[in-house]
Amino acid sequence: MLALKHLNERLLRAEYAVRGPIVQRAQELEAAGRRIIYCNIGNPQALKQRPLTYLRQILCLIEYPELLENADVTRHFPKDVVERARSILVRHPHGTGAYSQSAGIPFIRKAVADFVARRDGIPASPEHVILTDGASKGAQAVLTALLRRRNDGFMIPIPQYPLYSASLELFGGRQIGYLLDDDDHWQLNEAVLEDSLAAARADGINPVGIVVINPGNPTGAVLTVDNIKMIIAFAERHRLAIIADEVYQENVYAPGCRFHSFAKVMHTLGVVSVPLFSLHSVSKGFLGECGHRGGYLEIRNVSEEVLAQFIKLQSISLCANIPGQIATYLMVSPPQPGERSYDAYVQERDAILDDLKAKAEILGEGINQIPGMSVDIPQGAMYAFVRFRLPEEKGADLTRLTPEQLSAYVAKRDTDYCLALLEQTGICVVPGSGFGQKPGTFHFRMTFLPPRDEIEALVEKLGAFHRSYAASHVAEDGVAAMSRC
Repeated sequence: MLALKHLNERLLRAEYAVRGPIVQRAQELEAAGRRIIYCNIGNPQALKQRPLTYLRQILCLIEYPELLENADVTRHFPKDVVERARSILVRHPHGTGAYSQSAGIPFIRKAVADFVARRDGIPASPEHVILTDGASKGAQAVLTALLRRRNDGFMIPIPQYPLYSASLELFGGRQIGYLLDDDDHWQLNEAVLEDSLAAARADGINPVGIVVINPGNPTGAVLTVDNIKMIIAFAERHRLAIIADEVYQENVYAPGCRFHSFAKVMHTLGVVSVPLFSLHSVSKGFLGECGHRGGYLEIRNVSEEVLAQFIKLQSISLCANIPGQIATYLMVSPPQPGERSYDAYVQERDAILDDLKAKAEILGEGINQIPGMSVDIPQGAMYAFVRFRLPEEKGADLTRLTPEQLSAYVAKRDTDYCLALLEQTGICVVPGSGFGQKPGTFHFRMTFLPPRDEIEALVEKLGAFHRSYAASHVAEDGVAAMSRC
């Protein structure tokens, strides 16, 4: 019988906390009849976000084109929807059941390039666009291509989306963590970047790239232009490629905050020596089409020979799934003013974004009123990275622990906390140790995707649980000294 000892050790070491043991326990409780509020993952439609009518109408017609032959089709679908579906099938006549070119359907790649050009006011080429099964596959393609030797590594943010740490483990790359500055709204600190890079090199690691998530996951932070300029200069100075994970670019809520793409800032600076790999996805934004697995990878500042290798890499999987490619097309090429579907599209889009903004504020302000909890109110994305304090355990002396021991200690305590939260309230969140966190601190990540009335009730449950849990874990001598965490 095949046993664990027969499996790839890299797979066994890879961890993906977003769907880890706490989520598995949540599924067990749900199967037993418990109501679970899944705040562990950015899965909007699973938490009652309605899909956009325009997109689903077109996908319906594309998946079953016989409907277009019905004389009454315009009685059931708007005229512009019917015309858009027909135009897609004219340019991709084989439909959704046939492969496309490896890099994706040509007119969709052009639409992505046009989208980038409109968004940023800079040139963009369809030849440098590869359509992918969500942004994750694009990120993994870059890691696969750039990791040449056992000591090659990527700088990844702490906290980070664990796709990167898990993929680096699978592909044999080294992780170079750099702490985000939680005292400065989770911006990147240049001194921290330099120290992390120097420490990695001293440990025999060869840095080849840096991952930046903007807006942030799990932090919800939006990077400033000045911060992006610093990162680009840092990458240029140290000859690093940049993976710009920009899947939440439509999710910006805080007054005065704007999304700025790495492509635009790099173009403005005139930097052409830094390879840039930009990611986007239909899963986030206001579409929330996670299940369609659509996205793109835009590549800048590489040779044509290198670009050809990325397309070859994509060809090994033949191509991205066709419905996902079409969803990507509709994301970057929405209905325009004057078209029948435009007003309804804008209304649905704005309602989703306004609702997310309101829920981010409700969650953030509510948590900051809970004693022993705090959070940077999310500026963007779909998550809050909540910091919490716990009483020190009797006899615990964190000053005597090695970094590895401290990490294990924190991981056990924040996991126990999140498991208890699940068991007692039905709220499913992810321990901060699954994303990485400043040594000696406790966090958990949660989404603010549930309906607004549920968010308000959820905050109340969090407060009651935290007070009860902290009180029950006071040291036996009765001294409720809060841990330095």
